[in-house]
Amino acid sequence: MAVRWLDLVDPTPDELRASLPVPVDADVLEALSARPVPGREALPLLEGRGAYVFGVVTAPWPVPDEDRVLYQEVGLVAAPELLVTVRKTPPGGAPFGASGLAPAAAAGAPVGLLVHRLLDDVADAYLAALDATFSEIEELEDGLEVWPAARVRARVTALRHELLHSRRGASAMRAAVRRILDGRVDVEGDGLFPPEVERLLADTYETLVRVTEELDVARDLVAGAREHYQSLVLESQGEVTKRLTVIASLVLVPSFIVGFYGQNFEGAFDEGFWSLGVSTALIVASTVLQLALFRWRRWI
Repeated sequence: MAVRWLDLVDPTPDELRASLPVPVDADVLEALSARPVPGREALPLLEGRGAYVFGVVTAPWPVPDEDRVLYQEVGLVAAPELLVTVRKTPPGGAPFGASGLAPAAAAGAPVGLLVHRLLDDVADAYLAALDATFSEIEELEDGLEVWPAARVRARVTALRHELLHSRRGASAMRAAVRRILDGRVDVEGDGLFPPEVERLLADTYETLVRVTEELDVARDLVAGAREHYQSLVLESQGEVTKRLTVIASLVLVPSFIVGFYGQNFEGAFDEGFWSLGVSTALIVASTVLQLALFRWRRWI
């Protein structure tokens, strides 16, 4: 029987039963037919189930115009002579593009190689999403001093959430590929992943290792941007406090002079010279002197 690849998009449970190469467990059928829920995507996994291999992978799909990342879920059931992929459409998005499998399937590639092509395409999707994330971080760093505070806080929070979500997905993908390399995922009585396929999967594993390391770097960059923004806020608060202190200091001496003249001195200051001229001169002179002092000390 020729090797075949069957691709399904958002199938019903009945369509799945009719398309799968072997009877599958109830939990597998439920996982393949479940609709994706944003923020609650299934973690990637690969499991040997006797006569078949069951797997779920998720590929990030950045949407820069909306400052968010969608996750495209793909389920698979791999038997020695048939690979069935189940691509699910995320709300507000499109299903994962699995066109990379078509040439290999048309050339009669074995199922293990088709699985590798799918896993490698998903790893490449993580790399592409990583590039988009670094661009978003650069945009955040450029906007720290010009964006409103609410926007900065919202963007930092969103980026941290996206990085944590992507880190979990990439780590789970790496662990799933590692299970194949360790020989823990295969079908009974037939080598679904021969040595030449395992060598290709080793390259995919190294790509996912690089992705997880780069995601850690991106998380550190976001943390650094947040700390820089906090320092800017503290600096701004310090400038406001300094201005208020200068204003209070300028008002302090005139207030003392006005209060001093408000006392009763039994006619000692009844003359206009003392009551208006001297007090005004003292107020002006003290204010100018303080301004000159503050300027000289570079406080203003």
